[in-house]
Amino acid sequence: MSSPTAGRLPGLIVAAPKSSSGKTTLTLGLLRALSRRGRRVQPFKCGPDYIDPAFHAAAAGRASYNLDSWALSGDDLGYVLDMCEGADLALAEGSMGLFDGVARPGALGDGSNADMAAFTGWPVVLVLDVSGQAQSAGALALGCARYREDISIAGVVLNRVASPRHEALIRVGMEKAGLPVLGVLPKRPDLVLPERHLGLVQAGDHADLEARLEALADFVEAHVDLDAVQALARPLREMPAASARVDLRPPGQRIALAQDVAFSFVYPHLVAIWRAAGAEILPFSPLADEPPDASCDVAWLPGGYPELHAGRIAAASRFKAGLAEFARTRPVHGECGGYMVLGAGLVDAQGERHAMTGLLGLETSFARRSMHLGYRVARLRSVIPGFEAEAVLRGHEFHYTTILDQPDEPLADVSDANGTTVAETGSRRGLVTGSFFHLIGAAAGERS
Repeated sequence: MSSPTAGRLPGLIVAAPKSSSGKTTLTLGLLRALSRRGRRVQPFKCGPDYIDPAFHAAAAGRASYNLDSWALSGDDLGYVLDMCEGADLALAEGSMGLFDGVARPGALGDGSNADMAAFTGWPVVLVLDVSGQAQSAGALALGCARYREDISIAGVVLNRVASPRHEALIRVGMEKAGLPVLGVLPKRPDLVLPERHLGLVQAGDHADLEARLEALADFVEAHVDLDAVQALARPLREMPAASARVDLRPPGQRIALAQDVAFSFVYPHLVAIWRAAGAEILPFSPLADEPPDASCDVAWLPGGYPELHAGRIAAASRFKAGLAEFARTRPVHGECGGYMVLGAGLVDAQGERHAMTGLLGLETSFARRSMHLGYRVARLRSVIPGFEAEAVLRGHEFHYTTILDQPDEPLADVSDANGTTVAETGSRRGLVTGSFFHLIGAAAGERS
Protein backbone atom coordinates (compact mmCIF):
# COMPACT_ATOMS: atom_id res chain seq x y z
CA MET A 1 0.00 0.00 0.00
CA SER A 2 1.26 3.49 -0.79
CA SER A 3 1.63 6.21 1.78
CA PRO A 4 -1.19 8.70 2.40
CA THR A 5 1.41 11.44 1.93
CA ALA A 6 1.55 10.57 -1.78
CA GLY A 7 0.51 13.75 -3.59
CA ARG A 8 -0.04 15.59 -0.25
CA LEU A 9 -3.66 16.26 -1.21
CA PRO A 10 -4.76 19.76 -0.08
CA GLY A 11 -7.95 19.80 1.91
CA LEU A 12 -10.40 21.53 4.22
CA ILE A 13 -12.76 20.36 6.95
CA VAL A 14 -16.26 21.86 7.15
CA ALA A 15 -17.25 21.88 10.82
CA ALA A 16 -19.50 23.77 13.23
CA PRO A 17 -19.90 24.35 16.96
CA LYS A 18 -23.04 22.18 17.01
CA SER A 19 -25.30 19.97 14.93
CA SER A 20 -27.85 21.42 12.50
CA SER A 21 -25.72 24.49 11.78
CA GLY A 22 -25.65 24.01 7.99
CA LYS A 23 -22.58 21.83 7.44
CA THR A 24 -24.31 19.54 4.95
CA THR A 25 -25.87 22.43 3.03
CA LEU A 26 -22.47 24.12 2.65
CA THR A 27 -20.60 20.89 1.90
CA LEU A 28 -22.98 19.71 -0.81
CA GLY A 29 -23.11 23.17 -2.35
CA LEU A 30 -19.31 23.41 -2.39
CA LEU A 31 -18.87 19.90 -3.79
CA ARG A 32 -21.22 20.53 -6.70
CA ALA A 33 -20.17 24.14 -7.35
CA LEU A 34 -16.45 23.28 -7.39
CA SER A 35 -17.08 20.20 -9.54
CA ARG A 36 -18.93 22.39 -12.03
CA ARG A 37 -15.77 24.51 -12.21
CA GLY A 38 -13.75 21.47 -13.19
CA ARG A 39 -12.23 20.75 -9.79
CA ARG A 40 -11.86 17.08 -8.86
CA VAL A 41 -13.05 17.19 -5.26
CA GLN A 42 -12.63 14.18 -2.98
CA PRO A 43 -15.36 14.13 -0.31
CA PHE A 44 -14.98 12.67 3.17
CA LYS A 45 -17.23 12.41 6.22
CA CYS A 46 -15.77 12.72 9.71
CA GLY A 47 -17.25 10.19 12.10
CA PRO A 48 -19.76 7.34 11.82
CA ASP A 49 -22.29 8.35 9.18
CA TYR A 50 -23.43 6.29 6.20
CA ILE A 51 -26.13 8.63 4.84
CA ASP A 52 -24.19 11.84 4.13
CA PRO A 53 -21.50 10.05 2.04
CA ALA A 54 -24.16 9.00 -0.48
CA PHE A 55 -25.12 12.66 -0.94
CA HIS A 56 -21.44 13.61 -1.21
CA ALA A 57 -20.91 11.03 -3.94
CA ALA A 58 -23.90 12.33 -5.90
CA ALA A 59 -22.66 15.93 -5.59
CA ALA A 60 -19.00 15.30 -6.42
CA GLY A 61 -19.17 12.26 -8.69
CA ARG A 62 -16.67 10.45 -6.44
CA ALA A 63 -17.16 7.97 -3.59
CA SER A 64 -17.05 9.61 -0.15
CA TYR A 65 -15.20 7.86 2.67
CA ASN A 66 -15.45 8.07 6.46
CA LEU A 67 -12.57 9.39 8.57
CA ASP A 68 -12.84 8.22 12.17
CA SER A 69 -10.16 8.69 14.82
CA TRP A 70 -11.96 6.48 17.35
CA ALA A 71 -12.72 3.43 15.22
CA LEU A 72 -9.93 3.32 12.61
CA SER A 73 -6.32 2.45 13.24
CA GLY A 74 -3.57 4.65 11.83
CA ASP A 75 -2.90 2.22 9.01
CA ASP A 76 -6.56 1.88 8.08
CA LEU A 77 -7.08 5.64 8.27
CA GLY A 78 -4.00 6.15 6.10
CA TYR A 79 -5.39 3.65 3.64
CA VAL A 80 -8.69 5.54 3.44
CA LEU A 81 -6.90 8.86 2.92
CA ASP A 82 -4.89 7.26 0.14
CA MET A 83 -8.01 6.37 -1.88
CA CYS A 84 -7.98 9.77 -3.59
CA GLU A 85 -6.27 9.11 -6.91
CA GLY A 86 -6.96 11.87 -9.40
CA ALA A 87 -8.36 14.36 -6.87
CA ASP A 88 -6.95 17.87 -6.52
CA LEU A 89 -8.89 18.97 -3.42
CA ALA A 90 -10.31 17.17 -0.38
CA LEU A 91 -13.43 18.38 1.42
CA ALA A 92 -14.37 16.64 4.68
CA GLU A 93 -17.73 17.29 6.33
CA GLY A 94 -17.74 17.12 10.10
CA SER A 95 -20.40 15.63 12.35
CA MET A 96 -22.00 17.11 15.48
CA GLY A 97 -19.85 19.89 16.97
CA LEU A 98 -16.20 20.52 16.13
CA PHE A 99 -14.87 19.22 19.46
CA ASP A 100 -17.58 16.66 20.23
CA GLY A 101 -16.27 13.15 20.85
CA VAL A 102 -16.38 10.39 23.42
CA ALA A 103 -14.88 10.59 26.90
CA ARG A 104 -12.50 7.66 26.47
CA PRO A 105 -10.20 7.82 23.40
CA GLY A 106 -10.22 4.96 20.91
CA ALA A 107 -7.72 3.95 18.23
CA LEU A 108 -6.33 7.45 17.56
CA GLY A 109 -8.54 9.86 19.45
CA ASP A 110 -12.05 10.66 20.67
CA GLY A 111 -13.71 10.67 17.25
CA SER A 112 -14.12 14.45 17.06
CA ASN A 113 -13.78 16.58 13.94
CA ALA A 114 -10.95 18.42 15.70
CA ASP A 115 -9.02 15.15 15.96
CA MET A 116 -9.26 14.74 12.20
CA ALA A 117 -8.20 18.34 11.60
CA ALA A 118 -5.12 17.72 13.73
CA PHE A 119 -4.40 14.35 12.11
CA THR A 120 -4.63 15.64 8.54
CA GLY A 121 -3.41 19.19 9.02
CA TRP A 122 -6.38 20.45 7.02
CA PRO A 123 -7.78 23.83 8.15
CA VAL A 124 -11.36 24.17 9.37
CA VAL A 125 -14.05 26.23 7.69
CA LEU A 126 -16.43 26.96 10.57
CA VAL A 127 -20.16 27.14 9.78
CA LEU A 128 -22.05 29.29 12.27
CA ASP A 129 -25.82 29.29 12.69
CA VAL A 130 -26.13 32.96 13.63
CA SER A 131 -29.89 33.05 14.11
CA GLY A 132 -30.74 34.75 17.40
CA GLN A 133 -27.32 36.37 17.88
CA ALA A 134 -25.07 39.08 16.48
CA GLN A 135 -21.60 40.06 17.81
CA SER A 136 -21.74 37.08 20.18
CA ALA A 137 -21.11 34.86 17.15
CA GLY A 138 -17.60 36.34 17.07
CA ALA A 139 -16.97 35.27 20.64
CA LEU A 140 -18.15 31.74 19.81
CA ALA A 141 -15.89 31.57 16.76
CA LEU A 142 -12.93 32.92 18.75
CA GLY A 143 -13.46 30.27 21.40
CA CYS A 144 -13.39 27.56 18.74
CA ALA A 145 -10.21 29.02 17.27
CA ARG A 146 -8.41 29.00 20.64
CA TYR A 147 -9.76 25.79 22.17
CA ARG A 148 -7.06 23.54 20.63
CA GLU A 149 -3.64 24.73 19.53
CA ASP A 150 -3.14 21.85 17.08
CA ILE A 151 -5.90 22.91 14.68
CA SER A 152 -6.51 26.00 12.56
CA ILE A 153 -9.81 27.83 11.95
CA ALA A 154 -9.27 29.29 8.47
CA GLY A 155 -12.48 31.28 8.28
CA VAL A 156 -16.22 31.26 8.89
CA VAL A 157 -19.38 30.95 6.84
CA LEU A 158 -22.39 32.64 8.42
CA ASN A 159 -25.65 30.72 8.02
CA ARG A 160 -29.28 31.81 8.48
CA VAL A 161 -28.50 35.51 8.32
CA ALA A 162 -31.74 37.49 8.63
CA SER A 163 -30.88 40.84 7.00
CA PRO A 164 -28.06 43.17 5.88
CA ARG A 165 -28.17 44.83 9.31
CA HIS A 166 -27.83 41.43 10.99
CA GLU A 167 -24.84 40.64 8.76
CA ALA A 168 -23.16 43.98 9.55
CA LEU A 169 -23.39 43.38 13.30
CA ILE A 170 -21.99 39.87 13.01
CA ARG A 171 -19.08 41.12 10.89
CA VAL A 172 -18.13 43.48 13.72
CA GLY A 173 -17.78 40.46 15.99
CA MET A 174 -15.77 38.52 13.42
CA GLU A 175 -13.38 41.43 12.91
CA LYS A 176 -12.75 41.52 16.65
CA ALA A 177 -12.14 37.75 16.62
CA GLY A 178 -9.74 38.14 13.72
CA LEU A 179 -11.49 35.57 11.51
CA PRO A 180 -12.32 36.16 7.84
CA VAL A 181 -15.92 35.81 6.70
CA LEU A 182 -15.90 33.51 3.66
CA GLY A 183 -19.62 33.57 2.99
CA VAL A 184 -23.00 34.77 4.20
CA LEU A 185 -25.95 32.43 3.67
CA PRO A 186 -29.43 33.94 4.07
CA LYS A 187 -32.27 31.89 5.47
CA ARG A 188 -33.55 29.45 2.85
CA PRO A 189 -35.82 26.82 4.45
CA ASP A 190 -36.78 25.53 0.99
CA LEU A 191 -33.24 24.18 0.54
CA VAL A 192 -33.25 22.06 3.71
CA LEU A 193 -33.08 18.33 2.97
CA PRO A 194 -35.89 16.29 4.61
CA GLU A 195 -35.07 14.01 7.54
CA ARG A 196 -36.37 10.80 9.08
CA HIS A 197 -35.58 9.06 12.36
CA LEU A 198 -31.96 8.10 11.55
CA GLY A 199 -31.07 11.40 9.88
CA LEU A 200 -31.48 12.63 6.32
CA VAL A 201 -33.72 10.78 3.91
CA GLN A 202 -31.37 8.65 1.82
CA ALA A 203 -29.96 10.02 -1.41
CA GLY A 204 -31.57 7.20 -3.39
CA ASP A 205 -35.02 8.22 -2.14
CA HIS A 206 -34.85 11.65 -3.78
CA ALA A 207 -36.26 11.59 -7.29
CA ASP A 208 -35.24 15.25 -7.64
CA LEU A 209 -31.77 14.91 -6.13
CA GLU A 210 -29.97 16.42 -9.13
CA ALA A 211 -32.20 19.48 -9.09
CA ARG A 212 -31.66 19.86 -5.32
CA LEU A 213 -27.87 19.63 -5.70
CA GLU A 214 -27.86 22.17 -8.51
CA ALA A 215 -29.97 24.53 -6.39
CA LEU A 216 -27.57 24.13 -3.45
CA ALA A 217 -24.60 24.81 -5.74
CA ASP A 218 -26.26 27.94 -7.13
CA PHE A 219 -27.03 29.11 -3.59
CA VAL A 220 -23.50 28.56 -2.28
CA GLU A 221 -21.86 30.02 -5.39
CA ALA A 222 -23.95 33.18 -5.02
CA HIS A 223 -23.13 33.71 -1.33
CA VAL A 224 -19.68 32.15 -0.67
CA ASP A 225 -16.30 33.26 -2.02
CA LEU A 226 -15.27 29.99 -3.69
CA ASP A 227 -11.84 31.29 -4.66
CA ALA A 228 -11.10 32.29 -1.08
CA VAL A 229 -12.26 28.92 0.24
CA GLN A 230 -10.05 27.01 -2.19
CA ALA A 231 -7.04 29.22 -1.38
CA LEU A 232 -7.28 28.22 2.29
CA ALA A 233 -6.79 24.49 1.62
CA ARG A 234 -3.55 23.06 2.93
CA PRO A 235 -1.71 19.84 1.98
CA LEU A 236 -2.20 16.68 3.98
CA ARG A 237 0.47 16.78 6.65
CA GLU A 238 3.49 14.55 6.39
CA MET A 239 3.13 11.36 8.36
CA PRO A 240 4.92 8.02 8.58
CA ALA A 241 4.28 5.76 5.62
CA ALA A 242 1.45 3.34 6.31
CA SER A 243 2.39 -0.31 6.56
CA ALA A 244 1.19 -2.84 4.02
CA ARG A 245 -1.10 -4.24 6.66
CA VAL A 246 -4.75 -3.26 6.76
CA ASP A 247 -6.76 -4.33 9.81
CA LEU A 248 -9.84 -4.84 7.67
CA ARG A 249 -10.01 -7.55 5.06
CA PRO A 250 -12.71 -8.95 2.76
CA PRO A 251 -15.20 -11.40 4.28
CA GLY A 252 -14.86 -13.53 1.15
CA GLN A 253 -13.52 -13.62 -2.39
CA ARG A 254 -16.97 -13.23 -3.99
CA ILE A 255 -19.33 -11.23 -1.77
CA ALA A 256 -23.08 -11.11 -2.31
CA LEU A 257 -23.97 -7.65 -0.97
CA ALA A 258 -27.62 -6.70 -0.43
CA GLN A 259 -28.10 -3.26 -2.02
CA ASP A 260 -31.33 -1.31 -2.40
CA VAL A 261 -33.22 1.41 -0.50
CA ALA A 262 -33.83 -1.00 2.41
CA PHE A 263 -30.19 -2.16 2.57
CA SER A 264 -27.80 0.72 1.95
CA PHE A 265 -26.04 1.48 5.24
CA VAL A 266 -22.57 0.07 4.60
CA TYR A 267 -19.49 2.23 5.11
CA PRO A 268 -17.98 3.00 1.68
CA HIS A 269 -14.41 2.50 2.87
CA LEU A 270 -15.20 -1.14 3.72
CA VAL A 271 -16.38 -1.93 0.21
CA ALA A 272 -13.42 -0.03 -1.28
CA ILE A 273 -10.95 -1.97 0.90
CA TRP A 274 -12.61 -5.26 -0.05
CA ARG A 275 -12.33 -4.42 -3.74
CA ALA A 276 -8.73 -3.22 -3.39
CA ALA A 277 -7.87 -6.59 -1.81
CA GLY A 278 -9.20 -8.37 -4.90
CA ALA A 279 -12.70 -9.29 -3.73
CA GLU A 280 -15.58 -9.21 -6.20
CA ILE A 281 -18.82 -7.56 -5.06
CA LEU A 282 -22.07 -8.93 -6.52
CA PRO A 283 -25.02 -6.75 -5.43
CA PHE A 284 -28.52 -8.17 -5.11
CA SER A 285 -31.84 -6.60 -4.14
CA PRO A 286 -34.08 -8.28 -1.57
CA LEU A 287 -36.80 -5.73 -2.37
CA ALA A 288 -36.72 -6.94 -5.99
CA ASP A 289 -37.03 -10.50 -4.61
CA GLU A 290 -33.49 -11.40 -5.69
CA PRO A 291 -31.51 -14.13 -3.87
CA PRO A 292 -27.74 -13.87 -3.36
CA ASP A 293 -25.72 -15.11 -6.32
CA ALA A 294 -25.06 -18.82 -5.89
CA SER A 295 -21.45 -18.39 -7.02
CA CYS A 296 -20.60 -16.25 -3.99
CA ASP A 297 -18.88 -17.57 -0.88
CA VAL A 298 -20.44 -15.08 1.59
CA ALA A 299 -23.62 -12.99 1.81
CA TRP A 300 -23.61 -9.63 3.63
CA LEU A 301 -26.82 -7.74 4.51
CA PRO A 302 -26.13 -4.11 5.52
CA GLY A 303 -28.43 -1.94 7.55
CA GLY A 304 -31.01 0.46 6.19
CA TYR A 305 -34.73 0.97 6.68
CA PRO A 306 -36.27 -2.52 6.54
CA GLU A 307 -39.06 -1.34 8.84
CA LEU A 308 -40.32 0.88 6.01
CA HIS A 309 -40.42 -2.07 3.60
CA ALA A 310 -41.24 -4.93 5.96
CA GLY A 311 -44.29 -6.07 3.99
CA ARG A 312 -42.34 -6.36 0.74
CA ILE A 313 -39.50 -8.21 2.44
CA ALA A 314 -41.93 -10.61 4.09
CA ALA A 315 -43.49 -11.32 0.68
CA ALA A 316 -40.13 -11.78 -1.10
CA SER A 317 -40.32 -15.58 -1.23
CA ARG A 318 -37.57 -16.05 -3.81
CA PHE A 319 -35.14 -13.92 -1.78
CA LYS A 320 -35.99 -15.72 1.47
CA ALA A 321 -35.74 -19.22 -0.01
CA GLY A 322 -32.49 -18.38 -1.84
CA LEU A 323 -30.89 -16.90 1.27
CA ALA A 324 -31.90 -19.94 3.33
CA GLU A 325 -30.37 -22.27 0.74
CA PHE A 326 -27.22 -20.13 0.66
CA ALA A 327 -26.92 -20.25 4.47
CA ARG A 328 -26.91 -24.05 4.49
CA THR A 329 -23.30 -24.12 3.24
CA ARG A 330 -21.91 -20.58 3.36
CA PRO A 331 -21.76 -17.76 5.92
CA VAL A 332 -24.37 -14.98 6.01
CA HIS A 333 -23.88 -11.84 8.09
CA GLY A 334 -26.27 -8.96 8.79
CA GLU A 335 -25.75 -5.54 10.35
CA CYS A 336 -28.54 -3.66 12.16
CA GLY A 337 -31.39 -3.66 9.61
CA GLY A 338 -29.82 -6.66 7.89
CA TYR A 339 -29.62 -8.38 11.26
CA MET A 340 -33.33 -7.75 11.85
CA VAL A 341 -34.19 -9.24 8.45
CA LEU A 342 -32.21 -12.37 9.34
CA GLY A 343 -34.48 -12.72 12.39
CA ALA A 344 -37.85 -14.41 12.73
CA GLY A 345 -40.09 -11.36 12.81
CA LEU A 346 -40.21 -7.57 12.73
CA VAL A 347 -43.03 -5.51 14.22
CA ASP A 348 -43.48 -2.22 12.36
CA ALA A 349 -44.41 1.15 13.85
CA GLN A 350 -48.13 0.38 13.42
CA GLY A 351 -47.78 -2.79 15.51
CA GLU A 352 -48.06 -5.29 12.65
CA ARG A 353 -45.67 -8.26 12.74
CA HIS A 354 -43.97 -9.29 9.49
CA ALA A 355 -42.25 -12.64 9.07
CA MET A 356 -38.59 -12.19 8.15
CA THR A 357 -36.16 -14.86 6.91
CA GLY A 358 -36.12 -16.88 10.16
CA LEU A 359 -32.42 -17.70 9.87
CA LEU A 360 -32.06 -16.34 13.41
CA GLY A 361 -34.63 -16.33 16.20
CA LEU A 362 -34.45 -12.56 16.71
CA GLU A 363 -37.77 -10.72 17.17
CA THR A 364 -37.68 -6.93 16.98
CA SER A 365 -40.21 -4.11 17.26
CA PHE A 366 -40.49 -0.52 16.11
CA ALA A 367 -43.83 -0.12 17.86
CA ARG A 368 -41.89 0.18 21.11
CA ARG A 369 -39.19 2.69 20.18
CA SER A 370 -35.98 2.88 22.17
CA MET A 371 -32.93 4.76 20.87
CA HIS A 372 -29.56 2.99 20.87
CA LEU A 373 -26.71 5.26 19.83
CA GLY A 374 -22.95 5.24 20.15
CA TYR A 375 -19.62 3.64 19.39
CA ARG A 376 -19.23 -0.06 20.15
CA VAL A 377 -16.32 -2.39 20.88
CA ALA A 378 -17.10 -6.05 20.21
CA ARG A 379 -14.91 -9.00 21.14
CA LEU A 380 -16.20 -11.87 19.03
CA ARG A 381 -17.13 -15.09 20.76
CA SER A 382 -17.14 -16.92 17.44
CA VAL A 383 -16.21 -16.47 13.80
CA ILE A 384 -17.88 -13.99 11.46
CA PRO A 385 -16.90 -13.55 7.80
CA GLY A 386 -13.43 -11.98 7.77
CA PHE A 387 -12.65 -12.36 11.48
CA GLU A 388 -11.89 -15.19 13.88
CA ALA A 389 -13.18 -15.62 17.42
CA GLU A 390 -11.61 -13.19 19.92
CA ALA A 391 -11.10 -10.53 17.23
CA VAL A 392 -11.87 -7.04 18.53
CA LEU A 393 -14.02 -4.94 16.23
CA ARG A 394 -14.90 -1.26 16.42
CA GLY A 395 -18.20 0.03 15.12
CA HIS A 396 -21.22 2.19 15.74
CA GLU A 397 -24.84 1.50 16.68
CA PHE A 398 -27.80 3.75 15.87
CA HIS A 399 -31.36 2.44 15.83
CA TYR A 400 -34.73 2.73 17.57
CA THR A 401 -35.46 -0.99 17.76
CA THR A 402 -36.65 -2.91 20.81
CA ILE A 403 -35.59 -6.55 21.08
CA LEU A 404 -38.56 -8.75 21.94
CA ASP A 405 -36.64 -12.04 21.84
CA GLN A 406 -33.02 -12.99 21.15
CA PRO A 407 -32.84 -16.76 21.74
CA ASP A 408 -29.68 -17.65 19.82
CA GLU A 409 -26.08 -17.89 20.96
CA PRO A 410 -24.55 -14.43 21.63
CA LEU A 411 -22.13 -13.35 18.92
CA ALA A 412 -19.88 -11.05 20.92
CA ASP A 413 -19.20 -9.31 24.20
CA VAL A 414 -20.08 -5.71 23.41
CA SER A 415 -19.36 -2.47 25.26
CA ASP A 416 -19.76 1.22 24.53
CA ALA A 417 -16.97 3.75 24.16
CA ASN A 418 -16.69 4.10 27.94
CA GLY A 419 -16.28 0.37 28.47
CA THR A 420 -19.82 -0.15 29.78
CA THR A 421 -21.35 -3.47 28.74
CA VAL A 422 -24.36 -3.22 26.43
CA ALA A 423 -27.06 -5.85 26.10
CA GLU A 424 -27.12 -6.01 22.29
CA THR A 425 -24.62 -8.85 21.81
CA GLY A 426 -25.65 -9.93 18.34
CA SER A 427 -26.56 -13.54 17.54
CA ARG A 428 -25.25 -16.66 15.91
CA ARG A 429 -27.02 -19.75 14.57
CA GLY A 430 -24.98 -22.11 12.43
CA LEU A 431 -23.34 -20.12 9.62
CA VAL A 432 -25.63 -17.13 10.16
CA THR A 433 -24.45 -14.18 12.27
CA GLY A 434 -25.68 -10.67 12.92
CA SER A 435 -25.25 -7.63 15.12
CA PHE A 436 -26.78 -4.21 15.70
CA PHE A 437 -23.43 -2.48 15.33
CA HIS A 438 -22.03 -1.46 11.95
CA LEU A 439 -18.40 -2.46 11.44
CA ILE A 440 -16.02 0.48 10.90
CA GLY A 441 -12.60 -0.85 11.93
CA ALA A 442 -10.76 -3.63 13.70
CA ALA A 443 -8.50 -3.12 16.68
CA ALA A 444 -4.87 -3.46 15.63
CA GLY A 445 -3.47 -6.88 16.30
CA GLU A 446 -6.88 -8.49 16.65
CA ARG A 447 -7.77 -9.48 13.10
CA SER A 448 -7.89 -13.02 11.77
